[in-house]
Amino acid sequence: MQTYKAKRVEIIIEAPMEGRLTAALEKAGVTGFTVLPVLGGSGRSGRWSRDGQVGRSGMVAVVCLIRPEKLDGLLEAAFGVVDRHIGVIGLTDAEVLRAERF
Repeated sequence: MQTYKAKRVEIIIEAPMEGRLTAALEKAGVTGFTVLPVLGGSGRSGRWSRDGQVGRSGMVAVVCLIRPEKLDGLLEAAFGVVDRHIGVIGLTDAEVLRAERF
């Protein structure tokens, strides 16, 4: 089966910033993403959970699969939001089927 190169971008950010982040991604031409709740984790400040240790609303993960040539625009848009708030951006290489959807 034919696969196509893509980039997987995972953005963890405070839940109240979800709307601002997804609007910035859409403005940058990102046509698809998935938003997932984040239950907890550990970072440079130690362990945290949704039970209020990181804001009252918790965190979300916004996951995008995009074509490599769209990566710079996505990262600029995401960093413009994440830079001023709690959050992190992760990037990995991926392969997808049905490249026309990305």
